[in-house]
Parts: sequence; C-alpha cells; structure tokens
Amino acid sequence: MAYPSLKVAALDLERHGKLIRISTEVDPNLEMAEIHRRVFEAGGPALLFERVKGSPFPALSNLYGTFERTEFLFRHTLERVSKVIELKADPANLMKRPTRYLSAPFTALSALPMRVRSAPILYGTTTIDQLPQVKSWPMDGGAFVTLPQVLTLPPGSRNIMQSNLGMYRIQLSGNEYELNREVGLHYQLHRGIGIHHTEYNKSEEPFRCSIFIGGPPSHAFSAIMPMPEGLSELTFAGMLGGRRFRYLRRDGHILSGDADFVITGIIRKDIKKPEGPFGDHLGYYSLAHDFPVMEVEKVYYRKDAIWHFTVVGRPPAEDSSFGYLIHKVVELLTPQEFPGIVEINAVDAAGVHPLLLAIGSERYMPFRERKPEEILTQANRILGSGQTSLAKFLFIAAQGDVPGLNTHDIAGFFQHILQRVDWRRDLHFHTRTTIDTLDYSGTGWNEGSKVVVACCGPARRELATTLPSDFSLPVGFSNPCFVMPGVLAVEGPAFSSYTAYADCTTLTEHLRGADLAGVPLIVLTEDSDFLAAALNNFVWATFTRANPSHDLHGVDSFVEHKHWGCRGPLLIDARVKPHHAPPLIPDPEVTKRVDALFAKGGALAEVKG
Repeated sequence: MAYPSLKVAALDLERHGKLIRISTEVDPNLEMAEIHRRVFEAGGPALLFERVKGSPFPALSNLYGTFERTEFLFRHTLERVSKVIELKADPANLMKRPTRYLSAPFTALSALPMRVRSAPILYGTTTIDQLPQVKSWPMDGGAFVTLPQVLTLPPGSRNIMQSNLGMYRIQLSGNEYELNREVGLHYQLHRGIGIHHTEYNKSEEPFRCSIFIGGPPSHAFSAIMPMPEGLSELTFAGMLGGRRFRYLRRDGHILSGDADFVITGIIRKDIKKPEGPFGDHLGYYSLAHDFPVMEVEKVYYRKDAIWHFTVVGRPPAEDSSFGYLIHKVVELLTPQEFPGIVEINAVDAAGVHPLLLAIGSERYMPFRERKPEEILTQANRILGSGQTSLAKFLFIAAQGDVPGLNTHDIAGFFQHILQRVDWRRDLHFHTRTTIDTLDYSGTGWNEGSKVVVACCGPARRELATTLPSDFSLPVGFSNPCFVMPGVLAVEGPAFSSYTAYADCTTLTEHLRGADLAGVPLIVLTEDSDFLAAALNNFVWATFTRANPSHDLHGVDSFVEHKHWGCRGPLLIDARVKPHHAPPLIPDPEVTKRVDALFAKGGALAEVKG
C-alpha cells in the first residue's frame, strides 16, 4: 500500500503485530536509545514512544529493524522499482523482455515530484527545544537528528529536479550552538550538499536548506540511496513509496508536504562550529570537528506528528537494513558501475567502509599461469568511485576458481582468499591517501592508507585449525586462538607507539622458520577470545582498528622494487591505539534503569518480542 504519512505506516505495522506502543514516559537522554538497542538486538518490533520526556511529540524507532519488516513496508512497490533499475542498467532489456519491462517507464514518470499549494506540514510551527532531544551515547555532544532528509538546490535554481536530498546528520543542541537559533550539519565539501556549498561560496545568494524528518518510510530511504545517473532522490521516493513526493515553497524554502517535521534555515557559508562527538556506525565515536552551521528560521510540523529516529552504533544496527535494501535494488547496476565486477559487498559488520569484498573477472592472458591481472584494474576502479573509494581493505577474488563463491558468505569468502593468496605478490598498497572521516585508525583526520588483496588461481594450501606441537610465542605474547581455519588471533602487549614497530618485529622474527604453512593470517589483539567468539567480532575489531600501511607486517618480509610482501604469514596489528576514537559503551546507570523497565513486573517486561 502507499503510505501518505509515517503515522499510517506505523498503524499498518501495528495491525500486523510488527509495532508496539510504549506508554511509559521515557527520557530521550540515553534511555530511549538503550531501549531501542535491546529491542533491535532481540529482533523485536518497531517502537512507538508515546510519552517522550520534555517534548509534546511521540517518537518512532526500529521501523526498519529487521530485513523482513523493511521488505514488508515496501512490499507493493519493490518489484516495480527493481524493474526500473534493471531497465536503467540495460535499456535493451525493454526489447528483450517487453512484457516484463513495459510498465517500467510509466512507473518512473508517474512518480515525479508534485508541487502542491497546501499540505499537512503547514499545521503548526514549534521550536528546536520542543523536539525530542534524542541522545544515544554518553559522550555525544548533544541531541541529534539521526534520520534527516536534507534538501538543497544549487544557486539560482528553482528546479526541484536539480535538488540534492541526502542524509547528513544534524546536531540540535549542545556545544556552542545557540539553542533554537542554530543547528549543526555534518557533511564534506566533495559530496552532494557540499558541492552546493562550494557553489554558494561563489554566489551572493543565501544558502537555503530544508531538513525533513519523518514522512512516508520511502523518504528516509531515498535520502541514503546511491542514485543511478539521471534518477532524482525525490522521484525514487515516489516510486518506492507508491505516492508522488509532494512539496511546496514557503519563504524561499522547499517543504516536504508529507514530512512530520521540516526545519528551514540558512547555512552560513564561511562560519563553522564544533559538531560532535557522536556515537557512529563504526562502533566508535566520531570526535568533535568544525562543520557548517545553519541559522534556523522555522520548524514546521504536521498534526499528529511523529519524530522518526534511529540509534547508530557498532553494526549490525537498524541502518543495516538500508544496506540490505540497497543491495536488493541496485545489484544489477554493479556491472554497469564497475565493468568486470560480478559482485561486491561492503561488509556491514565491519562498519561498511573499512572492509570491501568483491568478485571480478580475470580474462587476461588465458594461456599462461592464472594470476591477478584484470582484477587489479577492477580494484582500482572500485577504489576510485564514489562511496567505494572510502574502502580501506579491499579483498578481490576472480570468478571461476570455484563454483558458488559469494561475497556475502564472509567466512567462506575469507577461506577462499586465504587458500589462494600469495603474500609475496598479492598485496597492493595505497599510502598517504584519504579514508573515511569517521575512521580514526589512520595518521590523521581523513588521512590513512588502503590495501588491495587480489588473488586467483588454484588453492595453494590447506588451512590449519590446530597449531604444531612445538609452536611458541615470545615473552609478552599469549593465548593463541583460531578465529577460523587459517586465521590465528594472538594477544600482545598494549600498544605504545609505532616507533620501530618493536612489538610486531619481535613477534614476526620469533615466528620466522615456524611451521605455519596452514596459517596465512595472524591478528594481533588485546583479547583473542573476543576475536574468536564470533565472526562479527573478527571483522569489526580487525578492520576498524588497522591502518594498512602502519599495521600490516609479515613473517620474513621483504621489499623488492618498491613492492612489499612477505614469505610467511601476514600479521595485522589490530590492537587499540592511543589515537583511536573511544568505543561506544552504554552508561551503567542508564543500563540499570532500563534493566528495571525490562524486568518482570517492569513497564517494558513484554516489549522485547
């Protein structure tokens, strides 16, 4: 069905047993987030907080909390949208299968944004301090909008089809912001709204901005969706929602007619203030940095408005469903965006950008030894394109070495790589480059390195699950544990500095000559048992805490014509470093209060679902 509002979507979920109401008053300062996290982890329902302390507005979270519920929300439109994307990927499909794709052009045309004269969003106005001040983690700099839809137009344009709609986090309070007069916006100047910012810096025109919260569920998703060329976010929102995106103009600003809230204002072109810290999707805080400020003009809301929010943190979290749905929608666009690439997976459990897995096509020189050649070209394309350019570790395998290879079978993919990789040849570094601004494992803010691990051909080794009887570790190292076949976690002393890499040199020199043919990868950590306890622990701790140029070492390593490799196992130093951002840890007092709510006889005893 087409949802005209967030409230109608919530009622639909409630009718189908997929949403529950929380009538007890709950504090938006940490308590709502703690409740959300517990219900999400239990695979529970969407949550409608009917009484939010300090605000007259109810709040909704965990709307997309399971893949099944996300598909349910778009059950009537997802197939039609997929057809449009398929046709976008290959227009010849219309001639090949006209009966399947005949309706696709009409789906897109009938979803174009529609200007209206009046809309529910004009019901009333309020102030920033009356909105639910949701703070998710103890060190957060204030309250944030975590599912905003931020719309801007380039200078001189009134054409809605030239707008950019993106999800850039918004800080409502705290730090140096003047409450009710200023909010902070977190974005980089090379993306979306940032490009508009650069253009406005050259213009005398004020930089108007509109922030939408809520509205039909397709609207938030469209703000984060990587759009195919020529398809606007607003048109996509209309297609996925089964209802055209309605908008109107007030005081020079564009308002979403169906949103629950709209904050309008002017972004200061040359003035920035500290934004953050913020508990982010890598599982650590992004720290306070200077970002643009918006002077608030008005805060609109609709009748029966619901504040839509989520809680981000170490993945998987509710926003994992965005990645799941994006994969379903754009899977067929991968060969168009990355020629030769068969499949790609930004690993959610590793925080998305730190770890990318891919399968490519290796067709060069078919009559000689099979080795990585074409897939290296494809890897460079991946690291030079859009969001995938933020990848830090890229593991790419060639199609055809084994049937059924799948990047979403993470354990299976790693074992395929580790059976075949040749560390003397298959490591390719990009040093002193840019990485994700949320990743603090590098040499500075937005500074770090990348590595491509590219392999193909027959298996070189059997992966071990036990150590040889004469295996030993140097003093200060202990508790070797197998994470999976071929991957050994080893506890080491606390990291002190990169000077001479003393700890890693001590370990690699000690292991030189050891019988470790079946152990191609060793991970140095503070807690081997934690890494070995779950696959998600391994990918999260290893790839969020390592900077390839500084933290990759090897047994019997060498440099040959500026190429670094090793003849023995590769060592990844995944210990916590002093320059890393703090991990996300709940407030113990809040945890106790929420424990009482969920305990037998507590107000939320039946909520977990």
